[in-house]
Amino acid sequence: MSVKVFGSAAAAMALGLTVLASPAAAADPEFSANVGVVTDYVFRGFSQTDENPAVQGGVDMTVGSFYAGVWGSTIDFGDDSPAEVDIYGGYRTEALGFAWDFGVVGYLYPSAEADNYDFVEFKVGASRAFGDVTLGGAVFYSPQFFGIDEEAYYYELNGAVPIADKWTVSAAIGRQTLDVSDDYATWNIGVSYAFDDNISFDVRYHDTDTSDVPLAEGRLVGGLKFAF
Repeated sequence: MSVKVFGSAAAAMALGLTVLASPAAAADPEFSANVGVVTDYVFRGFSQTDENPAVQGGVDMTVGSFYAGVWGSTIDFGDDSPAEVDIYGGYRTEALGFAWDFGVVGYLYPSAEADNYDFVEFKVGASRAFGDVTLGGAVFYSPQFFGIDEEAYYYELNGAVPIADKWTVSAAIGRQTLDVSDDYATWNIGVSYAFDDNISFDVRYHDTDTSDVPLAEGRLVGGLKFAF
């Protein structure tokens, strides 16, 4: 993947903002923000911070069924890449008894030494509540994935269930398919506690079936998040 996709991500975001501003999305925009800290930033089973803590935060805008936002995290790839910045947008709706999410995400790495970190993913997700249990799944597609890979898919199944007042258990299992690198499976399970509508704490175990890769070994991660 030798071509930077910053322009593609920016174009996708611009298109999303144009849609949000269209007459069809004439509802008043609603904004929210969040900031937090985690003991390790794990993305699909791999530590993005060399197993060190990370500071994270984002801003979201919703207009009717459309949404857009920016989210960032400190990272440590062992080079001069100080942060990951994600720009995303999409459309949420309900059909056939499921909640659907159609979106696009641009993953950007400002000041990175390598010219092939940035990439774009397109997402289709669906979820449904069965009593107190919510089950869902998603498919992500990238025409040029992070690093040396080209086309890539990520498939995920997830679920969540409240176990007591303010307590929720959630889990996910996924498979990352890659063009050049080996495909692998990843999973996580954890419990979260909502102190109130704005403060929550999460403890989660992450693992993969990748062997001999220290950054993909099983690990327990804690996180504290503040929403506004």
